[in-house]
Amino acid sequence: MSAPVVIGGDGEALAVAAGLAADFRKDAAERDAVRRLPHAELERLSASGLLAVSVPAEFGGADVRAETLAEVFRLLAAADASLAQIPQSHFVYVNVLRRQGTHEQQEFFFGEVLRGKRFGNAQSEAGTKHVQDIRTRLARRPDGSYVLDGVKHYCTGALFAHWIPVLARADDDTLHVAYVPHDAPGLTVVDDWDGMGQRTTASGTVRLESVPVPADRVVPHHLTFRGPQLHGAVAQLLHAAIDAGIASGALAEAVDFVRTKSRPWFESGFETAAEDPLLVQRFGELGLRVRAAQALLREAARTVDAARDDLTDDSAAEASIAVAAAKVTAAEAAVEVGSALFEVAGTRAALDSLGLHRHWRDARTHTLHDPVRWKVQHIGRYVLNGTRPPRHGLL
Repeated sequence: MSAPVVIGGDGEALAVAAGLAADFRKDAAERDAVRRLPHAELERLSASGLLAVSVPAEFGGADVRAETLAEVFRLLAAADASLAQIPQSHFVYVNVLRRQGTHEQQEFFFGEVLRGKRFGNAQSEAGTKHVQDIRTRLARRPDGSYVLDGVKHYCTGALFAHWIPVLARADDDTLHVAYVPHDAPGLTVVDDWDGMGQRTTASGTVRLESVPVPADRVVPHHLTFRGPQLHGAVAQLLHAAIDAGIASGALAEAVDFVRTKSRPWFESGFETAAEDPLLVQRFGELGLRVRAAQALLREAARTVDAARDDLTDDSAAEASIAVAAAKVTAAEAAVEVGSALFEVAGTRAALDSLGLHRHWRDARTHTLHDPVRWKVQHIGRYVLNGTRPPRHGLL
């Protein structure tokens, strides 16, 4: 891989993302239909410099605002939600290093990111009591190094990654992140993802069998949640951006289809479907849903940026609540618009060969990541009683 571009600021990041999204959109339906993994597209993403835009300025990165990063993800997801989902964990684990990495760890790993290296993830586990019940073990050896054992599922990005951050419990049961090279002995990435949506994320299984980890590749993630933090807010902001992108991408496809391919209903009395007042009404409703999702996404991102500039318990809580509101609204918009596309476009839109169903499938799959009903609960408690939301990585 040739040396990637180093993006200089927010405006450049947005321009690069818009250009890539326009290209990625062209073959998105075909990639989804045949489950063609986007290896070439990810190489372009790395070479573009976009994956390094959250590296702090002191280490040579653009350190873009959260508002910019959210819009980058929204643009990519509007083109291809699978492709946008793959680097979500990359940015999450760059953030882990920003928060808890030593200077030496930051210098090394941020250098890797600037050279185009990608982080995946090995975080979630199946068959445990709940999502926070992490059973993968990080056992310390007498020489101070570690060894990893466990099985991870839903490991989006791992198949394409140069480094795979692994969430594991140490001997004292505290959570750590071990940054493991993709070719480490004992590490196996299994491409067994068969979700109905986000088909090309390769969100499969990672098996860890006595994987050796040097001490300087381990970060104490549990310390992140002992004070005010934005780890969960930033992670969820990117998920909200993906949902908002799916909604806007589905609406754009619906508009194009109705304008160019749909026939008017015979009772409407109009020559084109786009003149049908009932369709105009429905598009107005869908446009409101998408605009609301985008507006709350921007507000949430700006709230995160403000909290990053002055991080307190109150500013962190406000950021988490703002992101929760954006995530609930974007998730609902993505599912509704992805489904309504067929309602407004008509029978022909349901042809499998057109691939328009990918928007709904992507939305329905991605919005299952964590339940929005709990976000509504936290918003309600905050609004009614002033109760700050809990500190964890899903809020």
